[in-house]
Amino acid sequence: MSVRDLIPWNRNNGNQFPSLLRDGDRDPFVSLHREVNRLFDDVFRGFGSGLAPLARTSAFRAGWPNVEISDTDKEIEVTAEVPGLEEKDIEVLLNDGVLTLRGEKRSENEDKDRQFSERYYGRFERRIPLGIEVKEDQVDARFKNGVLTVTLPKSEKAQSQVKRIAIKN
Repeated sequence: MSVRDLIPWNRNNGNQFPSLLRDGDRDPFVSLHREVNRLFDDVFRGFGSGLAPLARTSAFRAGWPNVEISDTDKEIEVTAEVPGLEEKDIEVLLNDGVLTLRGEKRSENEDKDRQFSERYYGRFERRIPLGIEVKEDQVDARFKNGVLTVTLPKSEKAQSQVKRIAIKN
């Protein structure tokens, strides 16, 4: 075997031009093999998160709505993006140190006329463990322009438990 045989467009005595497709892309079995590998990669990618891997393919992906959590000395602030919803569609609950955001996004029209949609509809529930005591009677929730902001003031006991540790060389 010569080195010229290793160059793809030199095979068949130079009668063939370089193809835009690799040889494997023309073979249906190689293509099927790639698609099955991609499917398994997509399914098993979520196993480290503790969430059901197929939950991401449901109407609402796992972890929806997207949240930001900020923690200061005096309070915890949870901000959730819920575009397309109104205040009446969302419920905020606090029980046993867990903040629960739940609601439902409804479709405005019937499915019979829709041929393609990337919008998500359905129920959602997001549970956020706080890990500290909060003043439950002073929790404040505000909704503006599709953004829900929940402010949870920390109890005096939780504020006093914070201890700064010095870092040494």
